[in-house]
Amino acid sequence: MSPLNSIVFHNTSIVHPDFFFISGFAGIPHIEYYYIFTCFVYAQTLLGNAFVMFMIYTDHCLHSPKYIAVFNLALCDLCGSTAFIPPMIDTFLFKSHLISFKACMANMYFAFSFISLQSFTLAVLSYDRCVAICFPLRYNEIVTSKSILVITVTLWILAGTANFIGVISMNKLSFCKSTVINSYFCDYGPTARLACNDNTATTVINWTHPIMILWCPVLFIVGTYICIARALLKIAAASERLKAMQTCTSHLILVSVFYFPICITEAMGSAMDQNARIFNLSLTTVLPALLNPIIYSLKTEEFRQAIKKLYRRNKIHIIARNE
Repeated sequence: MSPLNSIVFHNTSIVHPDFFFISGFAGIPHIEYYYIFTCFVYAQTLLGNAFVMFMIYTDHCLHSPKYIAVFNLALCDLCGSTAFIPPMIDTFLFKSHLISFKACMANMYFAFSFISLQSFTLAVLSYDRCVAICFPLRYNEIVTSKSILVITVTLWILAGTANFIGVISMNKLSFCKSTVINSYFCDYGPTARLACNDNTATTVINWTHPIMILWCPVLFIVGTYICIARALLKIAAASERLKAMQTCTSHLILVSVFYFPICITEAMGSAMDQNARIFNLSLTTVLPALLNPIIYSLKTEEFRQAIKKLYRRNKIHIIARNE
């Protein structure tokens, strides 16, 4: 089989390689321990997020607008981790660095779609907290299950469409330079830079997607917390102010864990060492999905009560069976 496939597209020869070579983490000593760590993280991520989804689905007390968004975050975390970690383990731990062109495009689509949805869902959760604190008397009127479902479906369509356009534009590129992708997955930017024909469309997408996926949600979250801070200053009782602030703590931790490494990487650009960039971004795709169920769900009173209720119900069933 030849290393390159030529495809005729509007009378222009488009050259697609049979395989790309994923070369990330090159030259980092003892990096195999990180791969083993990610295996452990992935197992815990699957268990934690599956448990959160199970609890929300089975307990009717959690069938609220807020927990619809939490369920969506758990689903995106689970799917996003699956899009990133197993291919990364297969590539680097088991030395399977070659990936076919079609598999690379699929990996690119699903990886960016789910990381987009994670970002959007954190913005939805900040909207929920903003309304709850700034308009407490109108919360049930503004934030309804229907409105959150509509927002969630819209964001899935937006993320899917935007990243589909990105992959379509990638298919129109001709790859006659190197086929080595300097990243830990089929990253959009490093892959597009391997093209040797006009890649204006992909350059535009490479600039606009981070704005849509990263900076717009970040600015929206900052805006909601400015509104929250102003609302908190109007609360006279210190105990009530503290109680309201505590409802935002978990979300702020999630926002920091998810956005801080990405923002640092994007801000530094080419000034950051390539391996440091790859390692930093890989942590961003590995850790938030593990921490989200622990920080956001298990710390909320409603969720803890649901777990206690499930435990008591199972205990009664066990006792009844033994009798």
